[in-house]
Amino acid sequence: MGDVGKDLTAGTVGGAAQLVVGHPFDAIKVKLQSQPTPPPGQPARYAGAADAVRQTLAAAGPHGLYKGMGAPLATVAAFNAVLFTVRGQMETVLRSEPGAPPLTVGQQVVAGAGAEVAVSFLACPTELIKCRLQAQSVMASAAPAPAAAAATVTVPTAAVKYGGPIDVAKQVLKSEGGTRGLFKGLFPTLAREVPGNAVMFGVYDATKQVLASGQDTSQLGRGSLILAGGLAGASFWGSVYPTDVIKSVIHVDDYKNPKYLGSMDAFRKILAADGVKGLYKGFSPAMAAPASWRTS
Repeated sequence: MGDVGKDLTAGTVGGAAQLVVGHPFDAIKVKLQSQPTPPPGQPARYAGAADAVRQTLAAAGPHGLYKGMGAPLATVAAFNAVLFTVRGQMETVLRSEPGAPPLTVGQQVVAGAGAEVAVSFLACPTELIKCRLQAQSVMASAAPAPAAAAATVTVPTAAVKYGGPIDVAKQVLKSEGGTRGLFKGLFPTLAREVPGNAVMFGVYDATKQVLASGQDTSQLGRGSLILAGGLAGASFWGSVYPTDVIKSVIHVDDYKNPKYLGSMDAFRKILAADGVKGLYKGFSPAMAAPASWRTS
Protein backbone atom coordinates (compact mmCIF):
# COMPACT_ATOMS: atom_id res chain seq x y z
CA MET A 1 0.00 0.00 0.00
CA GLY A 2 1.40 3.37 -1.02
CA ASP A 3 1.74 6.43 1.17
CA VAL A 4 -1.53 7.89 -0.13
CA GLY A 5 -3.37 4.66 0.61
CA LYS A 6 -1.90 4.51 4.09
CA ASP A 7 -2.82 8.13 4.76
CA LEU A 8 -6.37 7.55 3.50
CA THR A 9 -6.81 4.41 5.60
CA ALA A 10 -5.39 6.04 8.70
CA GLY A 11 -7.51 9.13 8.15
CA THR A 12 -10.67 7.07 7.70
CA VAL A 13 -10.08 4.92 10.78
CA GLY A 14 -9.09 7.98 12.80
CA GLY A 15 -12.13 9.89 11.54
CA ALA A 16 -14.46 7.05 12.52
CA ALA A 17 -12.94 6.86 16.00
CA GLN A 18 -13.22 10.62 16.31
CA LEU A 19 -16.92 10.48 15.43
CA VAL A 20 -17.61 7.81 18.05
CA VAL A 21 -15.84 9.82 20.75
CA GLY A 22 -17.05 13.26 19.74
CA HIS A 23 -20.62 12.64 18.56
CA PRO A 24 -22.33 12.89 21.97
CA PHE A 25 -20.79 16.34 22.43
CA ASP A 26 -21.91 17.29 18.93
CA ALA A 27 -25.44 16.03 19.60
CA ILE A 28 -25.75 18.25 22.68
CA LYS A 29 -24.28 21.18 20.73
CA VAL A 30 -26.89 20.86 17.98
CA LYS A 31 -29.75 20.46 20.47
CA LEU A 32 -28.74 23.69 22.20
CA GLN A 33 -28.21 25.51 18.91
CA SER A 34 -31.57 24.52 17.47
CA GLN A 35 -33.86 25.00 20.48
CA PRO A 36 -36.24 27.90 19.79
CA THR A 37 -36.18 31.01 21.93
CA PRO A 38 -38.96 30.55 24.52
CA PRO A 39 -41.78 33.08 24.95
CA PRO A 40 -41.18 35.77 27.59
CA GLY A 41 -41.41 34.32 31.08
CA GLN A 42 -41.10 30.73 29.86
CA PRO A 43 -38.00 28.54 30.42
CA ALA A 44 -35.99 27.19 27.51
CA ARG A 45 -36.30 23.49 26.69
CA TYR A 46 -32.72 22.98 27.93
CA ALA A 47 -31.21 25.08 30.70
CA GLY A 48 -27.72 24.25 29.48
CA ALA A 49 -25.45 21.44 28.30
CA ALA A 50 -25.75 19.36 31.49
CA ASP A 51 -29.55 19.65 31.41
CA ALA A 52 -29.60 18.62 27.74
CA VAL A 53 -27.56 15.52 28.61
CA ARG A 54 -29.91 14.63 31.49
CA GLN A 55 -33.04 15.05 29.40
CA THR A 56 -31.59 13.12 26.46
CA LEU A 57 -30.54 10.20 28.66
CA ALA A 58 -33.92 10.18 30.42
CA ALA A 59 -35.82 10.16 27.12
CA ALA A 60 -33.72 7.82 24.99
CA GLY A 61 -30.83 6.49 27.06
CA PRO A 62 -27.24 6.54 25.76
CA HIS A 63 -28.57 5.86 22.26
CA GLY A 64 -30.01 9.38 22.24
CA LEU A 65 -26.51 10.84 22.32
CA TYR A 66 -25.63 8.99 19.11
CA LYS A 67 -28.62 9.91 16.96
CA GLY A 68 -27.52 11.20 13.59
CA MET A 69 -24.11 9.51 13.65
CA GLY A 70 -24.93 7.18 10.76
CA ALA A 71 -24.67 9.83 8.04
CA PRO A 72 -21.19 11.17 8.89
CA LEU A 73 -19.96 7.65 9.68
CA ALA A 74 -21.12 6.43 6.26
CA THR A 75 -19.32 9.27 4.48
CA VAL A 76 -16.09 9.42 6.49
CA ALA A 77 -14.16 7.46 3.83
CA ALA A 78 -15.43 9.68 1.01
CA PHE A 79 -14.80 12.76 3.13
CA ASN A 80 -11.16 11.79 3.65
CA ALA A 81 -10.72 10.75 0.02
CA VAL A 82 -11.84 14.20 -1.15
CA LEU A 83 -9.80 15.97 1.54
CA PHE A 84 -6.55 14.08 0.83
CA THR A 85 -6.95 14.25 -2.96
CA VAL A 86 -7.73 17.96 -3.20
CA ARG A 87 -5.24 18.92 -0.51
CA GLY A 88 -2.54 16.89 -2.28
CA GLN A 89 -3.29 18.68 -5.53
CA MET A 90 -3.17 22.05 -3.76
CA GLU A 91 0.22 21.20 -2.24
CA THR A 92 1.55 20.20 -5.66
CA VAL A 93 0.42 23.52 -7.13
CA LEU A 94 1.89 25.51 -4.24
CA ARG A 95 5.29 23.80 -4.39
CA SER A 96 7.48 25.49 -6.95
CA GLU A 97 9.23 22.25 -7.95
CA PRO A 98 9.56 18.61 -6.87
CA GLY A 99 11.68 18.19 -3.75
CA ALA A 100 11.05 21.77 -2.62
CA PRO A 101 11.05 22.49 1.15
CA PRO A 102 7.89 21.76 3.18
CA LEU A 103 5.05 24.22 2.77
CA THR A 104 5.15 27.35 4.86
CA VAL A 105 2.40 28.09 7.39
CA GLY A 106 0.81 30.48 4.89
CA GLN A 107 0.81 27.81 2.18
CA GLN A 108 -0.70 25.28 4.61
CA VAL A 109 -3.50 27.76 5.26
CA VAL A 110 -4.19 28.13 1.52
CA ALA A 111 -4.06 24.36 0.93
CA GLY A 112 -6.41 23.69 3.83
CA ALA A 113 -8.90 26.30 2.72
CA GLY A 114 -8.87 25.07 -0.86
CA ALA A 115 -9.49 21.47 0.17
CA GLU A 116 -12.41 22.50 2.36
CA VAL A 117 -14.22 24.17 -0.54
CA ALA A 118 -14.52 20.72 -2.12
CA VAL A 119 -15.26 18.98 1.19
CA SER A 120 -18.12 21.40 1.95
CA PHE A 121 -20.17 20.00 -0.93
CA LEU A 122 -20.06 16.61 0.78
CA ALA A 123 -20.35 17.97 4.31
CA CYS A 124 -23.51 20.02 3.66
CA PRO A 125 -25.99 17.19 2.91
CA THR A 126 -24.29 14.94 5.46
CA GLU A 127 -24.69 17.51 8.20
CA LEU A 128 -28.23 18.40 7.17
CA ILE A 129 -29.22 14.77 7.70
CA LYS A 130 -27.27 14.57 10.95
CA CYS A 131 -28.76 17.77 12.38
CA ARG A 132 -32.33 16.79 11.45
CA LEU A 133 -31.96 13.56 13.42
CA GLN A 134 -30.22 15.19 16.37
CA ALA A 135 -32.69 18.04 16.69
CA GLN A 136 -36.01 16.44 15.77
CA SER A 137 -37.10 15.98 19.41
CA VAL A 138 -36.39 19.67 20.08
CA MET A 139 -38.27 20.82 17.00
CA ALA A 140 -41.17 18.41 17.58
CA SER A 141 -41.73 19.60 21.13
CA ALA A 142 -41.81 23.20 19.87
CA ALA A 143 -44.69 22.49 17.48
CA PRO A 144 -47.73 24.68 18.27
CA ALA A 145 -50.80 23.12 19.82
CA PRO A 146 -54.13 23.13 17.93
CA ALA A 147 -55.95 26.40 18.57
CA ALA A 148 -58.94 24.78 20.30
CA ALA A 149 -56.81 22.88 22.75
CA ALA A 150 -54.00 25.34 23.36
CA ALA A 151 -55.60 26.91 26.43
CA THR A 152 -56.33 23.68 28.29
CA VAL A 153 -53.93 20.98 27.17
CA THR A 154 -50.16 20.74 27.47
CA VAL A 155 -48.67 20.21 24.03
CA PRO A 156 -47.46 16.62 23.68
CA THR A 157 -44.22 15.81 21.98
CA ALA A 158 -44.93 15.24 18.29
CA ALA A 159 -44.31 11.89 16.70
CA VAL A 160 -40.85 11.20 15.40
CA LYS A 161 -40.64 12.57 11.88
CA TYR A 162 -37.58 10.69 10.64
CA GLY A 163 -36.80 7.00 10.95
CA GLY A 164 -33.10 7.33 10.17
CA PRO A 165 -30.56 8.87 7.78
CA ILE A 166 -32.00 7.28 4.64
CA ASP A 167 -35.50 8.35 5.61
CA VAL A 168 -34.32 11.96 6.04
CA ALA A 169 -32.73 11.90 2.58
CA LYS A 170 -35.87 10.39 1.02
CA GLN A 171 -38.18 12.97 2.61
CA VAL A 172 -35.94 15.89 1.64
CA LEU A 173 -35.63 14.67 -1.94
CA LYS A 174 -39.38 14.13 -2.19
CA SER A 175 -40.71 17.22 -0.45
CA GLU A 176 -37.99 19.88 -0.30
CA GLY A 177 -36.98 20.57 -3.87
CA GLY A 178 -35.11 17.39 -4.75
CA THR A 179 -31.32 17.41 -4.67
CA ARG A 180 -31.33 21.15 -4.01
CA GLY A 181 -32.98 20.46 -0.65
CA LEU A 182 -29.97 18.45 0.50
CA PHE A 183 -27.75 21.49 -0.10
CA LYS A 184 -29.82 23.86 2.01
CA GLY A 185 -27.33 25.68 4.22
CA LEU A 186 -24.41 25.34 1.79
CA PHE A 187 -23.39 28.99 2.22
CA PRO A 188 -22.94 28.83 6.03
CA THR A 189 -21.26 25.44 5.60
CA LEU A 190 -18.70 27.04 3.30
CA ALA A 191 -18.44 30.03 5.64
CA ARG A 192 -17.58 27.64 8.46
CA GLU A 193 -15.38 25.11 6.70
CA VAL A 194 -13.17 27.32 4.55
CA PRO A 195 -11.98 30.01 7.01
CA GLY A 196 -12.24 27.64 9.99
CA ASN A 197 -10.00 25.04 8.44
CA ALA A 198 -7.62 27.65 7.08
CA VAL A 199 -7.13 28.84 10.67
CA MET A 200 -7.02 25.28 12.00
CA PHE A 201 -4.36 24.02 9.59
CA GLY A 202 -2.33 27.17 10.12
CA VAL A 203 -2.42 26.87 13.92
CA TYR A 204 -1.66 23.15 13.74
CA ASP A 205 1.39 23.63 11.54
CA ALA A 206 2.61 26.70 13.42
CA THR A 207 2.28 24.90 16.77
CA LYS A 208 4.23 21.92 15.48
CA GLN A 209 7.00 24.20 14.26
CA VAL A 210 7.20 25.93 17.64
CA LEU A 211 7.27 22.62 19.50
CA ALA A 212 9.95 21.28 17.14
CA SER A 213 12.16 24.34 17.78
CA GLY A 214 13.28 24.53 14.18
CA GLN A 215 13.80 20.79 13.80
CA ASP A 216 11.90 18.31 11.60
CA THR A 217 8.27 18.30 12.77
CA SER A 218 7.92 14.64 11.71
CA GLN A 219 9.99 13.71 14.76
CA LEU A 220 7.50 15.15 17.25
CA GLY A 221 6.07 12.75 19.80
CA ARG A 222 2.43 11.82 20.28
CA GLY A 223 1.95 14.27 23.15
CA SER A 224 3.14 17.18 21.05
CA LEU A 225 0.83 16.20 18.19
CA ILE A 226 -2.13 15.93 20.56
CA LEU A 227 -1.34 19.39 21.94
CA ALA A 228 -1.07 20.84 18.43
CA GLY A 229 -4.32 19.17 17.39
CA GLY A 230 -6.14 20.38 20.48
CA LEU A 231 -5.06 23.98 19.92
CA ALA A 232 -6.00 23.68 16.26
CA GLY A 233 -9.47 22.37 17.12
CA ALA A 234 -10.02 25.16 19.64
CA SER A 235 -8.95 27.73 17.05
CA PHE A 236 -11.42 26.24 14.55
CA TRP A 237 -14.43 26.68 16.83
CA GLY A 238 -13.20 29.96 18.26
CA SER A 239 -12.93 31.53 14.82
CA VAL A 240 -16.17 30.39 13.14
CA TYR A 241 -18.63 29.19 15.79
CA PRO A 242 -21.44 31.69 14.97
CA THR A 243 -21.54 30.40 11.40
CA ASP A 244 -22.01 26.87 12.78
CA VAL A 245 -25.04 28.07 14.77
CA ILE A 246 -26.50 29.65 11.63
CA LYS A 247 -25.80 26.47 9.66
CA SER A 248 -27.58 24.32 12.23
CA VAL A 249 -30.73 26.46 12.47
CA ILE A 250 -31.03 26.59 8.67
CA HIS A 251 -30.52 22.84 8.39
CA VAL A 252 -33.38 22.11 10.78
CA ASP A 253 -35.67 24.93 9.63
CA ASP A 254 -39.09 23.88 8.35
CA TYR A 255 -39.26 23.80 4.56
CA LYS A 256 -42.94 24.69 4.13
CA ASN A 257 -43.06 27.33 6.87
CA PRO A 258 -39.47 28.57 7.21
CA LYS A 259 -38.46 30.80 10.07
CA TYR A 260 -35.35 32.02 8.26
CA LEU A 261 -35.10 33.31 4.70
CA GLY A 262 -31.34 32.79 4.50
CA SER A 263 -28.08 33.08 6.39
CA MET A 264 -28.21 36.85 6.92
CA ASP A 265 -31.84 36.69 7.97
CA ALA A 266 -30.96 33.97 10.49
CA PHE A 267 -28.08 36.09 11.77
CA ARG A 268 -30.32 39.12 12.27
CA LYS A 269 -33.14 37.16 13.92
CA ILE A 270 -30.81 35.32 16.31
CA LEU A 271 -29.26 38.62 17.37
CA ALA A 272 -32.69 40.21 17.79
CA ALA A 273 -34.02 37.31 19.89
CA ASP A 274 -31.01 36.38 22.01
CA GLY A 275 -28.26 38.90 21.42
CA VAL A 276 -24.66 37.88 20.76
CA LYS A 277 -24.96 34.96 23.20
CA GLY A 278 -27.45 33.41 20.77
CA LEU A 279 -24.62 32.97 18.28
CA TYR A 280 -22.72 30.89 20.85
CA LYS A 281 -25.39 28.41 21.92
CA GLY A 282 -23.75 25.02 22.47
CA PHE A 283 -20.24 26.48 22.51
CA SER A 284 -19.18 24.70 25.71
CA PRO A 285 -19.81 21.12 24.48
CA ALA A 286 -18.11 21.97 21.18
CA MET A 287 -14.98 23.09 23.02
CA ALA A 288 -15.15 20.27 25.58
CA ALA A 289 -15.23 17.49 22.98
CA PRO A 290 -12.06 15.36 23.21
CA ALA A 291 -12.24 14.99 19.43
CA SER A 292 -13.07 18.64 18.75
CA TRP A 293 -10.66 18.76 15.81
CA ARG A 294 -12.95 17.92 12.90
CA THR A 295 -16.04 17.24 15.04
CA SER A 296 -18.85 18.75 12.99
